[in-house]
Amino acid sequence: MTAPGTIAQQPARAAAPPRRKAGGGLSRVVGPFVTAGEMWQLMVKVFVMAVRHPVGYWGDVRDQCFDILKLTWLPMSLAAFGFGFGAPGLTGGAIFYVFGIPYRLGSFFEFASVREFAPFINGMVVAGVVGTAITADLGARRIRDEIDAMEVLGVDPIRTLVLPRVLACVIMTAVLDIMALVVGLASGWVAAGPIFDASYAAYYGSLFDLLNTADLWGSVVKCALYGLIIGVVCSYVGLNAKGGPIGVGKAVNQAVVIAFAGIWVINFVFTLTLLGLNPQISVYK
Repeated sequence: MTAPGTIAQQPARAAAPPRRKAGGGLSRVVGPFVTAGEMWQLMVKVFVMAVRHPVGYWGDVRDQCFDILKLTWLPMSLAAFGFGFGAPGLTGGAIFYVFGIPYRLGSFFEFASVREFAPFINGMVVAGVVGTAITADLGARRIRDEIDAMEVLGVDPIRTLVLPRVLACVIMTAVLDIMALVVGLASGWVAAGPIFDASYAAYYGSLFDLLNTADLWGSVVKCALYGLIIGVVCSYVGLNAKGGPIGVGKAVNQAVVIAFAGIWVINFVFTLTLLGLNPQISVYK
Protein backbone atom coordinates (compact mmCIF):
# COMPACT_ATOMS: atom_id res chain seq x y z
CA MET A 1 0.00 0.00 0.00
CA THR A 2 1.10 3.54 -0.69
CA ALA A 3 1.03 6.38 1.77
CA PRO A 4 -1.90 8.81 1.55
CA GLY A 5 -1.32 11.66 -0.89
CA THR A 6 1.22 9.75 -2.97
CA ILE A 7 0.89 8.32 -6.42
CA ALA A 8 1.87 4.74 -7.03
CA GLN A 9 4.79 4.47 -9.41
CA GLN A 10 4.01 2.65 -12.60
CA PRO A 11 6.55 0.19 -13.96
CA ALA A 12 8.67 1.73 -16.69
CA ARG A 13 7.77 0.61 -20.18
CA ALA A 14 10.40 -0.74 -22.46
CA ALA A 15 11.38 1.68 -25.21
CA ALA A 16 9.84 0.81 -28.52
CA PRO A 17 12.33 -0.15 -31.23
CA PRO A 18 12.87 2.58 -33.81
CA ARG A 19 10.77 2.19 -36.89
CA ARG A 20 12.43 1.87 -40.21
CA LYS A 21 11.38 4.38 -42.80
CA ALA A 22 9.38 2.91 -45.60
CA GLY A 23 11.44 2.47 -48.71
CA GLY A 24 14.75 3.09 -46.96
CA GLY A 25 16.60 0.48 -49.00
CA LEU A 26 15.06 1.72 -52.23
CA SER A 27 16.04 5.31 -51.50
CA ARG A 28 19.66 4.25 -50.99
CA VAL A 29 19.62 2.62 -54.42
CA VAL A 30 17.75 5.38 -56.24
CA GLY A 31 19.47 8.26 -54.42
CA PRO A 32 22.72 8.27 -56.46
CA PHE A 33 20.74 8.30 -59.71
CA VAL A 34 18.63 11.21 -58.47
CA THR A 35 21.78 13.11 -57.49
CA ALA A 36 23.35 12.41 -60.88
CA GLY A 37 20.20 13.67 -62.60
CA GLU A 38 20.21 16.87 -60.56
CA MET A 39 23.89 17.43 -61.40
CA TRP A 40 23.06 16.98 -65.07
CA GLN A 41 20.22 19.52 -64.75
CA LEU A 42 22.62 21.99 -63.15
CA MET A 43 25.13 21.50 -65.97
CA VAL A 44 22.45 22.06 -68.63
CA LYS A 45 21.20 25.15 -66.81
CA VAL A 46 24.70 26.61 -66.63
CA PHE A 47 25.24 25.91 -70.34
CA VAL A 48 21.95 27.54 -71.34
CA MET A 49 22.72 30.61 -69.21
CA ALA A 50 26.18 30.96 -70.73
CA VAL A 51 24.86 30.72 -74.30
CA ARG A 52 21.66 32.73 -74.06
CA HIS A 53 23.10 35.81 -72.36
CA PRO A 54 26.91 35.69 -72.56
CA VAL A 55 27.56 39.03 -70.88
CA GLY A 56 27.92 40.30 -67.36
CA TYR A 57 29.93 37.46 -65.86
CA TRP A 58 33.28 37.55 -67.65
CA GLY A 59 34.84 39.76 -64.99
CA ASP A 60 34.07 37.13 -62.36
CA VAL A 61 35.36 34.42 -64.70
CA ARG A 62 38.66 36.31 -65.08
CA ASP A 63 39.03 36.66 -61.31
CA GLN A 64 38.25 32.96 -60.79
CA CYS A 65 40.79 32.00 -63.47
CA PHE A 66 43.46 34.03 -61.75
CA ASP A 67 42.65 32.42 -58.39
CA ILE A 68 42.82 28.94 -59.93
CA LEU A 69 46.17 29.73 -61.52
CA LYS A 70 47.59 30.95 -58.20
CA LEU A 71 46.38 27.87 -56.35
CA THR A 72 47.34 25.15 -58.82
CA TRP A 73 50.36 26.04 -60.96
CA LEU A 74 52.97 25.01 -58.39
CA PRO A 75 51.41 21.77 -57.05
CA MET A 76 50.42 20.74 -60.57
CA SER A 77 53.95 21.37 -61.89
CA LEU A 78 55.56 19.44 -59.04
CA ALA A 79 53.10 16.56 -59.39
CA ALA A 80 53.49 16.37 -63.18
CA PHE A 81 57.28 16.43 -62.97
CA GLY A 82 57.50 13.94 -60.10
CA PHE A 83 55.01 11.52 -61.60
CA GLY A 84 56.49 11.77 -65.10
CA PHE A 85 60.05 11.38 -63.86
CA GLY A 86 59.20 8.46 -61.58
CA ALA A 87 56.76 6.34 -63.56
CA PRO A 88 57.43 6.61 -67.33
CA GLY A 89 60.85 8.22 -66.83
CA LEU A 90 62.73 5.88 -64.51
CA THR A 91 60.62 2.73 -64.96
CA GLY A 92 60.14 3.07 -68.70
CA GLY A 93 63.72 4.23 -69.16
CA ALA A 94 65.04 1.18 -67.29
CA ILE A 95 63.12 -1.11 -69.65
CA PHE A 96 64.37 0.75 -72.71
CA TYR A 97 67.92 0.69 -71.33
CA VAL A 98 67.84 -3.10 -71.01
CA PHE A 99 67.11 -3.32 -74.74
CA GLY A 100 69.79 -0.72 -75.52
CA ILE A 101 67.42 1.95 -76.83
CA PRO A 102 67.17 4.60 -74.08
CA TYR A 103 66.97 7.29 -76.79
CA ARG A 104 63.52 5.91 -77.72
CA LEU A 105 62.17 7.11 -74.39
CA GLY A 106 60.77 10.19 -76.13
CA SER A 107 58.34 8.09 -78.17
CA PHE A 108 57.20 6.36 -75.00
CA PHE A 109 56.51 9.73 -73.39
CA GLU A 110 54.20 10.62 -76.25
CA PHE A 111 52.01 7.69 -75.25
CA ALA A 112 52.46 8.02 -71.51
CA SER A 113 52.62 11.74 -70.76
CA VAL A 114 50.73 13.44 -73.60
CA ARG A 115 47.89 10.96 -73.79
CA GLU A 116 47.44 9.88 -70.17
CA PHE A 117 49.65 11.01 -67.29
CA ALA A 118 49.77 14.79 -67.84
CA PRO A 119 45.99 15.34 -68.25
CA PHE A 120 45.20 12.85 -65.50
CA ILE A 121 47.53 14.48 -62.96
CA ASN A 122 46.24 17.89 -63.99
CA GLY A 123 42.62 16.88 -63.44
CA MET A 124 43.33 15.29 -60.07
CA VAL A 125 45.22 18.34 -58.81
CA VAL A 126 42.48 20.73 -59.96
CA ALA A 127 39.82 18.55 -58.33
CA GLY A 128 41.75 18.34 -55.06
CA VAL A 129 42.70 22.02 -54.86
CA VAL A 130 40.05 24.00 -56.75
CA GLY A 131 37.14 21.61 -56.26
CA THR A 132 37.50 21.66 -52.49
CA ALA A 133 37.69 25.46 -52.50
CA ILE A 134 34.50 25.75 -54.58
CA THR A 135 32.58 23.33 -52.37
CA ALA A 136 33.76 24.96 -49.15
CA ASP A 137 32.93 28.46 -50.41
CA LEU A 138 29.43 27.65 -51.65
CA GLY A 139 28.75 25.38 -48.66
CA ALA A 140 29.70 28.14 -46.22
CA ARG A 141 27.41 30.55 -48.09
CA ARG A 142 24.59 28.02 -47.85
CA ILE A 143 24.81 27.40 -44.12
CA ARG A 144 25.09 31.16 -43.49
CA ASP A 145 21.87 31.63 -45.50
CA GLU A 146 23.61 33.93 -47.97
CA ILE A 147 22.25 31.98 -50.94
CA ASP A 148 18.71 32.12 -49.53
CA ALA A 149 19.11 35.88 -49.09
CA MET A 150 20.23 36.22 -52.72
CA GLU A 151 17.14 34.35 -53.89
CA VAL A 152 14.90 36.56 -51.77
CA LEU A 153 16.50 39.64 -53.33
CA GLY A 154 15.91 38.26 -56.81
CA VAL A 155 19.57 37.46 -57.55
CA ASP A 156 20.10 34.11 -59.28
CA PRO A 157 22.87 32.28 -57.35
CA ILE A 158 23.45 29.92 -60.28
CA ARG A 159 24.36 32.74 -62.65
CA THR A 160 26.17 34.81 -60.02
CA LEU A 161 28.14 32.10 -58.20
CA VAL A 162 28.11 28.85 -60.15
CA LEU A 163 28.47 29.96 -63.78
CA PRO A 164 31.76 31.89 -63.34
CA ARG A 165 33.30 29.04 -61.34
CA VAL A 166 32.34 26.37 -63.84
CA LEU A 167 33.62 28.38 -66.82
CA ALA A 168 36.85 29.18 -65.00
CA CYS A 169 37.36 25.48 -64.19
CA VAL A 170 36.83 24.51 -67.83
CA ILE A 171 39.17 27.20 -69.18
CA MET A 172 41.96 26.85 -66.65
CA THR A 173 42.01 23.05 -66.57
CA ALA A 174 42.55 23.10 -70.33
CA VAL A 175 45.23 25.82 -70.04
CA LEU A 176 47.01 24.06 -67.19
CA ASP A 177 47.14 20.90 -69.30
CA ILE A 178 49.57 22.66 -71.65
CA MET A 179 51.80 23.43 -68.68
CA ALA A 180 51.49 19.83 -67.48
CA LEU A 181 52.50 18.56 -70.94
CA VAL A 182 55.60 20.76 -71.01
CA VAL A 183 56.64 19.77 -67.48
CA GLY A 184 55.94 16.11 -68.12
CA LEU A 185 58.03 16.03 -71.30
CA ALA A 186 60.79 17.91 -69.49
CA SER A 187 60.85 15.20 -66.82
CA GLY A 188 61.36 12.63 -69.57
CA TRP A 189 64.21 14.73 -70.95
CA VAL A 190 65.84 14.73 -67.50
CA ALA A 191 65.41 10.97 -67.15
CA ALA A 192 66.71 10.17 -70.63
CA GLY A 193 69.83 12.36 -70.46
CA PRO A 194 71.45 12.41 -67.01
CA ILE A 195 70.07 9.06 -65.84
CA PHE A 196 70.34 6.79 -68.89
CA ASP A 197 72.89 8.78 -70.90
CA ALA A 198 70.75 9.12 -74.00
CA SER A 199 71.17 11.72 -76.69
CA TYR A 200 68.84 14.67 -76.29
CA ALA A 201 68.54 15.01 -80.07
CA ALA A 202 67.49 11.36 -80.33
CA TYR A 203 65.02 11.83 -77.46
CA TYR A 204 63.31 14.74 -79.17
CA GLY A 205 63.51 13.02 -82.54
CA SER A 206 61.68 9.94 -81.29
CA LEU A 207 59.18 12.18 -79.48
CA PHE A 208 58.26 14.15 -82.58
CA ASP A 209 58.10 10.98 -84.67
CA LEU A 210 54.94 10.03 -82.75
CA LEU A 211 53.63 13.42 -81.62
CA ASN A 212 50.42 14.22 -83.48
CA THR A 213 47.59 16.72 -83.49
CA ALA A 214 44.95 14.23 -82.41
CA ASP A 215 46.77 13.43 -79.17
CA LEU A 216 47.46 17.09 -78.39
CA TRP A 217 43.92 18.30 -78.99
CA GLY A 218 42.54 15.20 -77.31
CA SER A 219 44.59 15.94 -74.20
CA VAL A 220 43.33 19.53 -74.01
CA VAL A 221 39.69 18.62 -74.69
CA LYS A 222 39.84 15.83 -72.14
CA CYS A 223 41.07 18.27 -69.50
CA ALA A 224 38.31 20.72 -70.42
CA LEU A 225 35.80 17.94 -69.72
CA TYR A 226 37.57 17.29 -66.42
CA GLY A 227 37.11 20.95 -65.52
CA LEU A 228 33.43 20.83 -66.44
CA ILE A 229 32.81 17.82 -64.21
CA ILE A 230 34.80 19.32 -61.34
CA GLY A 231 32.99 22.65 -61.53
CA VAL A 232 29.48 21.19 -61.78
CA VAL A 233 29.93 18.47 -59.16
CA CYS A 234 31.62 20.69 -56.57
CA SER A 235 29.14 23.53 -57.12
CA TYR A 236 26.17 21.19 -56.75
CA VAL A 237 27.47 19.60 -53.56
CA GLY A 238 28.35 22.99 -52.10
CA LEU A 239 24.92 24.44 -52.89
CA ASN A 240 23.24 21.50 -51.16
CA ALA A 241 25.45 21.44 -48.06
CA LYS A 242 23.65 21.30 -44.72
CA GLY A 243 24.37 20.55 -41.10
CA GLY A 244 26.60 23.46 -40.15
CA PRO A 245 30.40 23.47 -40.40
CA ILE A 246 30.54 19.69 -40.03
CA GLY A 247 28.18 19.37 -42.96
CA VAL A 248 30.43 21.58 -45.07
CA GLY A 249 33.40 19.34 -44.28
CA LYS A 250 31.43 16.26 -45.29
CA ALA A 251 30.30 18.01 -48.46
CA VAL A 252 33.92 18.75 -49.40
CA ASN A 253 34.90 15.09 -48.97
CA GLN A 254 31.87 13.94 -50.96
CA ALA A 255 32.54 16.40 -53.79
CA VAL A 256 36.18 15.34 -54.17
CA VAL A 257 35.27 11.64 -54.26
CA ILE A 258 32.58 12.19 -56.90
CA ALA A 259 34.87 14.43 -58.95
CA PHE A 260 37.65 11.82 -58.87
CA ALA A 261 35.21 9.12 -59.99
CA GLY A 262 33.98 11.37 -62.80
CA ILE A 263 37.55 11.97 -63.98
CA TRP A 264 38.22 8.23 -64.10
CA VAL A 265 35.07 7.56 -66.11
CA ILE A 266 35.75 10.38 -68.58
CA ASN A 267 39.36 9.25 -69.00
CA PHE A 268 38.27 5.71 -69.83
CA VAL A 269 35.49 6.66 -72.25
CA PHE A 270 37.38 9.51 -73.92
CA THR A 271 40.55 7.48 -74.50
CA LEU A 272 38.61 4.59 -76.03
CA THR A 273 36.73 7.02 -78.28
CA LEU A 274 39.92 8.82 -79.32
CA LEU A 275 41.71 5.58 -80.20
CA GLY A 276 38.65 4.26 -82.01
CA LEU A 277 38.31 7.39 -84.17
CA ASN A 278 42.06 7.68 -84.79
CA PRO A 279 43.53 4.16 -85.07
CA GLN A 280 46.70 5.50 -86.69
CA ILE A 281 47.88 7.06 -83.42
CA SER A 282 48.24 3.58 -81.89
CA VAL A 283 51.08 2.71 -84.25
CA TYR A 284 54.49 2.74 -82.57
CA LYS A 285 57.16 4.03 -84.93
